[in-house]
Amino acid sequence: MNGKKFTTHSSFSALIDKYDGFILDQFGVLHNGSHGLEGAPELVADLFAKGKKLIILSNSSSSSEATKAKLPKFGFNPDHFIGTVTSGEEAGHHISKCFPGKRALFLTWKTPKTPSPMKFIELCGNLQVTENSGEADLVILHGVDVLRGPGADGEAKEQPLGSYYSDESYEKIDPILNACLERKLPMICANPDFIMVRPDGKIGNMPGKIAQRYEKMGGACTSFGKPYVPHFEACLRELGLPKDRVAHVGDSLHHDVAGANDTGIASVFVTGGVHCKELGSPLNVMPPDSALEALFERHSQTPTHVVPMFRA
Repeated sequence: MNGKKFTTHSSFSALIDKYDGFILDQFGVLHNGSHGLEGAPELVADLFAKGKKLIILSNSSSSSEATKAKLPKFGFNPDHFIGTVTSGEEAGHHISKCFPGKRALFLTWKTPKTPSPMKFIELCGNLQVTENSGEADLVILHGVDVLRGPGADGEAKEQPLGSYYSDESYEKIDPILNACLERKLPMICANPDFIMVRPDGKIGNMPGKIAQRYEKMGGACTSFGKPYVPHFEACLRELGLPKDRVAHVGDSLHHDVAGANDTGIASVFVTGGVHCKELGSPLNVMPPDSALEALFERHSQTPTHVVPMFRA
């Protein structure tokens, strides 16, 4: 436990007056990709009404603008947030600056997808995509469905990456990684999450595991988003508040709690997210301290606070 102790709370209400600003994760905290989670839109509205500053920090490969535009779909008022910081936005700007005019292997989501994967390429400046590793200068890990070739949006070639998303099969992915490794291509990961909880409750495997695999093979990968401290610091600058008046709310020990701990701010761990099955507790039910302690010990991260869900 590294000498750190956490406090548990049956609802988020007990934490409202402890902080002036909250950095909020999306999936598992605000929504599940299909709809807002129970009580979350109402809690955001209440926090805003109480004068709290709210900002979204997301390991989403979408742009900040696209992320904000989707909030009404989940039942949230975009005006209740002072902004959004996404890993996709940061990765796109980095590629535009460091790889102008280059060609990239583009692992992404299949179409139709909203927003289109090509919206991310627009963030990357005059970058070109290719399906040939022999002519690529870098590899972009944006999604896990397809390797996308050149062409107009909706007409581009999409080579399926197999069943990785559902069962973490690397059958189609490893040959691509090996080809990239042979040419020592740098990888840029626009979403370092390992897993997500799908709307149907099943686990979806995310780009972060592929990035980790490429690094273990000996490849070089630059990842953007949580748990990296610069992204938390970007939120702190937007909030304009001292660190001790800000808490980050998230459901991942690997990304949310680890990043908050490294940044030196308080964290609120939501048990009803990516670790819910590991904890073995129903949604909106606080697991026993013994289960929480075992989880935190296993993952070497301890949050400041624990709540079952992001709701009052």
